[in-house]
Amino acid sequence: MGSYFIFSILYSWYLSVSENSNYYPDFFTHLVALQSEAVIEFFGYSSKIMIHPNEPSLKLYVNKVFLARIIEGCNSISIIILFTSFILSFFAKFKVTFLFIFAGAVLIYIANILRIVILAIGIYEYPQYTSFLHTIVFPLIIYGTVFILWVFWVRLFSKNIVDEKAV
Repeated sequence: MGSYFIFSILYSWYLSVSENSNYYPDFFTHLVALQSEAVIEFFGYSSKIMIHPNEPSLKLYVNKVFLARIIEGCNSISIIILFTSFILSFFAKFKVTFLFIFAGAVLIYIANILRIVILAIGIYEYPQYTSFLHTIVFPLIIYGTVFILWVFWVRLFSKNIVDEKAV
């Protein structure tokens, strides 16, 4: 709980400092939007992000059709904080824990980009499934990734505890 509290306060501070930066709405959200745009284009679609004129978000277009807003919550930082806090609650050796947190954060970040891409292309191709894609598929991808990483860590951590007690 302590690490979650500390990371959340630091992230909140980062967001408050970001309000006056050159990136809109903040650096990581802007970066996620740019990378999502690039991956969508990799899949053969025309994509564009534009600053939303009325709110702190970026508008995502696929083939000139406005499909989604990319807001601060879409940058995966809050999920990475939750993931990291859980891993720290089952702390193993420093190097192993640090490497797992780093690798997990990278995987979560990549999964987040892919979920935005899947959502955008899915809504473009199948607009009748917008609600399903956003309420079921979208969270399933990111939370499923985190859950699998947590299970892997607990199993690995449990194995290390048993091995250490056997010695």
